[in-house]
Amino acid sequence: MQERGAGTFLHPAGSPSRGFRLQDMREENFMQSATQTAPISMKMLWAGRILSALPALFLLFDAIMKFLKPEPVVKATMDLGFPESVILGLGIVLLACTVLYLIPRTRVEGGLFPIIFPVIFGALLWGGLYLRDGRLRALIPLRS
Repeated sequence: MQERGAGTFLHPAGSPSRGFRLQDMREENFMQSATQTAPISMKMLWAGRILSALPALFLLFDAIMKFLKPEPVVKATMDLGFPESVILGLGIVLLACTVLYLIPRTRVEGGLFPIIFPVIFGALLWGGLYLRDGRLRALIPLRS
């Protein structure tokens, strides 16, 4: 590309209408978000931090216990209807959600995933059951 003036470049064909300026590429020149956050009081900030830390600590503790597999955790998980073989996978999911929740840029995803995951998991369970069980298909016909 040919240089032309203070940071302006021409397209190889020489057309100035296809050129760009380097100063337009600076971060402050990009479009700003239309949403603004309102200032909050220190009481609200600390209350929010405490309310956020409590479930994060619980999820972190639960994930660690799933990795260590003490007998009460294995028994409680099996009492909920899960086989022992899924305990490690549950621990990985819990740890991933907690890490996502603790990172400021991904905290919304980390907060939504534990809600969305059971819905998807439940839909897969019911879908498999629907496909395997003729009684359920007779009870809930998808076609008329």
